[in-house]
Amino acid sequence: MTTYKDSGVNIREGDKASAIAYAHATSTFASRRNRIGAPVEEKDGYGGFLDMGDHYLVISDDSTGSKIDLAFDVGKFDTLGFDLAAMVADDAVCTGAESIAISNTIDVPKIDAAIIDQLMGGLAKACTAQKIVVPAGEIAEVPGAVTRGVWSATVIGIVAKDRVLKPETIRPGDAIIALKDDVARSNGFSLLRAILLKQFGKEWFKKEWKDAVTWGEILLTPSIIYSAAILALIGRFGKPASVPVKGIAHITGGGIPSKLKRVLKKSGCGAVLTGLWPPHTALTDIIKFGSVETEEAYRTWHMGSGMLVIVEEQHAGKTIELLAGNGIQAKRAGTVMEKPTIEITAFDGKALSFAVK
Repeated sequence: MTTYKDSGVNIREGDKASAIAYAHATSTFASRRNRIGAPVEEKDGYGGFLDMGDHYLVISDDSTGSKIDLAFDVGKFDTLGFDLAAMVADDAVCTGAESIAISNTIDVPKIDAAIIDQLMGGLAKACTAQKIVVPAGEIAEVPGAVTRGVWSATVIGIVAKDRVLKPETIRPGDAIIALKDDVARSNGFSLLRAILLKQFGKEWFKKEWKDAVTWGEILLTPSIIYSAAILALIGRFGKPASVPVKGIAHITGGGIPSKLKRVLKKSGCGAVLTGLWPPHTALTDIIKFGSVETEEAYRTWHMGSGMLVIVEEQHAGKTIELLAGNGIQAKRAGTVMEKPTIEITAFDGKALSFAVK
């Protein structure tokens, strides 16, 4: 049985470090009280809020994680910008914000202009499709500090104060809509790579997965970016909403148990999820190779559902229809319940239960 910790990632220590970092961050808040851009404390939220009068600026940070290591292995960098944009823009939209700008930093041991061209070309393509600009960035040549490359980004979003999503209004009986994604987004790659290294050896990424597609190629499948499609539901800045969305969970690191819990605990509710999208077959193959327990898999990857949207039952059909009209496959995945647990019927039929607290 292989776990995420076996690949070198300690989720518990990461959670502890995040709590420490947030405590230090909030210690700065008082210095800007009663000034433009005063921060609003939003613990366990998807971004930081800065008060700009009648609206908030929302700021969020993330990176491509170790998926960039695979890009270096394969020598293909043109899709990674979609992963970077998805990680930050799809976090920001969970607050109700429209992402307007993404800045980025590329740290490499040695600059290769051809690689930068592919990385930034992909990011530009992804951002243009989402109507997001890239106004700033940094390329740092730091030999010794990194061995291959690290790509990080900060998104700035905007949301009117009366349009911030309010997950505390979620009630039992509300519908949960699952948005389909492909293989593994940009999370859990340390475990994916560790399993395939053990299964196939050092050049595992050159081995065929199926139909002449290599393991490296299938795992570089870019993340679907949901931001623009979600904005078609909740309305871009200054535009009316089409559907009154209550809460959104972007399923990244920690999987559904972590990210859906973050939304549900504000209402004290739980959820029953019996109709999630199944994971990509490449992911289920890896789960078999590594003998990964089903619960561990759902704590590590999105397992097919990259985002969950919560609306009142009466709006479920329209939500799915609007998402489909914006290129996103979506379906009814479950229902909010009073009991504060997340009950999942897994892809293999197992019943999983996670506490909401």
